[in-house]
Amino acid sequence: MKKQWFKFVVVTLLYLAFLLWVKSWWGLIVVPFIYDVYITKKIKWQWWKDSPNSLLRGVMSWVDACVFALVAVYFINLFFFQNYVIPSSSLEKSLLTGDYLFVSKMSYGPRVPQTPLTVPLTQHTLPVLDCKSYIEWPQWDYRRVKGLGKVQLNDIVVFNYPAGDTLCMAQQYQAQDFYRMCYMSGYQVFYNNRGYLPVPDSLTAMERLKFYSEVEKMGREYIAANTAEFGEIATRPVDRRENYVKRCVGLPGQTLEIRDRIVYLDGKANKEPDNVQYTYYVKLRQHLPDDLMEELGISSEDIFSLNTNGFMPLTKRALDVFLQRKDLVESVEPVTDAEDVDIYPLNGNMHWTRDNYGPIWIPQKGKSIRLTLDNIAVYERPIRVYEGNDLEIRDGRIYINGKETSEYTFRLDYYWMMGDNRHNSADSRYWGFVPEDHIVGKPIFIWWSKDPDRGVRWNRLFRFVDNIK
Repeated sequence: MKKQWFKFVVVTLLYLAFLLWVKSWWGLIVVPFIYDVYITKKIKWQWWKDSPNSLLRGVMSWVDACVFALVAVYFINLFFFQNYVIPSSSLEKSLLTGDYLFVSKMSYGPRVPQTPLTVPLTQHTLPVLDCKSYIEWPQWDYRRVKGLGKVQLNDIVVFNYPAGDTLCMAQQYQAQDFYRMCYMSGYQVFYNNRGYLPVPDSLTAMERLKFYSEVEKMGREYIAANTAEFGEIATRPVDRRENYVKRCVGLPGQTLEIRDRIVYLDGKANKEPDNVQYTYYVKLRQHLPDDLMEELGISSEDIFSLNTNGFMPLTKRALDVFLQRKDLVESVEPVTDAEDVDIYPLNGNMHWTRDNYGPIWIPQKGKSIRLTLDNIAVYERPIRVYEGNDLEIRDGRIYINGKETSEYTFRLDYYWMMGDNRHNSADSRYWGFVPEDHIVGKPIFIWWSKDPDRGVRWNRLFRFVDNIK
């Protein structure tokens, strides 16, 4: 009996320490059940062990083990760590497609689940059945448990995709930015209806806002009316959206600007990652040798881009080698800056581009900003969507929750995330700020890495992500 009491005390103390950490005393209702398991044993938790049916005993033993494993995995993934695989090349050549990451929830503090009823080891969809893996009720308010630290400048961070709150359910469109699709479709509908597109620079600030609002509405209606192509329009809670991984290049309260590809924070150039990539037009004299491709980290995806579009991403090291190897490379030219129409904010074209962007102030919790018709497009989504306010513009005036205002104080911290593959990354330049309630965790190390072209990358196993600068 003393042994049982000892077990009960140890388990109870550990459980109470957990409740103290997460600051949730609702969990105290579990303590009497812990007491029963070790001391009173009134409830027959493993009733099937007394059954004369050997088949029932065998099946229920497996069910018991599976349920325990699923519950354990659920809590470990929720509060401590999870696995994440790099699905695309947006962070190359720092993190590579096929890298499997050990992501720590403790680094920034785990979130108390906002959507608690979900199937373990799934993000939003059940495999095979292709349906939701979660129940949207109940929805709890955002709260983060105290962690080991906060997001630091140049950290690589896993977070929920901010623009993933709404999506088209047709398979080919699920991974696309719904809001960008609305604007692109809206421009086409507007042109078909009117026969022209106005030049935003010729409009007043109020006229521009009305124009973009009308375009977005037209595009949304077009998508909603064409379910055969786009599927139904669905929404997802914050913690059930796709996980993205990018590098944090701007912190709350900083003013960010990109000038000729270089990120400046409060007027000072931020250090670029060692393996940052930009895209170049490349003409080859002959095929690149396999050993050189492997040495420079050039993938079949890079070669496919070269063969299809005439350009490929290069690190500074790869660029230097290409410029020297005249026997292999005929010419290398930088790709000129891209169009500005699909750059954030989509509802207020600032003529910013991926290589020349801003300046833009990153919202900070407790700090205020003066709102005008010229900057409201930048901060509308954080105010209206991420912080849940009703925002309207009437007669050239800004109303928040029904009250006219010219200032707003933010309730959340926000971050600016970018991929190291700067010309092949859907990041904050396209969908804006990342709110603190979207932060998932910090990758600690690479536990497995498989090159789609060359097999296992043994030299990357158990490499710490913090060492990848």
